[in-house]
Amino acid sequence: MLDYKLLEALAAVVDAGGFDKAGDMLGISQSAISQRIRTLEVRLGQPVLVRSQTPRATPAGQRLLNHVHQVRLLERDLTSSIPSLAEPATRFRVALNADSLATWWASAVGDFCTEEGILLDMVVEDQDVGLRRMREGDVAACLCSSPQPVAGARCIPLGVMTYLPLATPEYTRRYFPDGLNNGSLQSAP
Repeated sequence: MLDYKLLEALAAVVDAGGFDKAGDMLGISQSAISQRIRTLEVRLGQPVLVRSQTPRATPAGQRLLNHVHQVRLLERDLTSSIPSLAEPATRFRVALNADSLATWWASAVGDFCTEEGILLDMVVEDQDVGLRRMREGDVAACLCSSPQPVAGARCIPLGVMTYLPLATPEYTRRYFPDGLNNGSLQSAP
């Protein structure tokens, strides 16, 4: 059985970027945070943090963090039916590609995240890398083109995005003097 005080300490160290700040966040000493992390590592038999200037989770630690985030989401859902259980915003780690982030992502999820009290930790990766990171437990969700869900996850189609080619008039005159066709597309830079 997992000890959630230990997992909360791990999440606090990663979220705050250090042991001292994690202690402040949880209202306990840096020494208590360190002891909880050490206890967690002894129980697991492996490290959960890479101790550097800014501590970061090991692969095992990241899987534990994803579990903590999923539990927080479940608890958030429970608070909608029992409001007295409400707590601060839930953090959720998601992988998505740069194109989606730059174009439609914020307008699509912004209001939802605000209304539901969710903070997103976004990992910007190629969609295939994002799917791999989800399989490895590094992120709790990803935006990808695969119709096959990762074990234990759901696949929800978001729709279709049509891309339209755009070019300056000068570029069009130079590379497509006879119009847009297979040959001109292959020779244009």
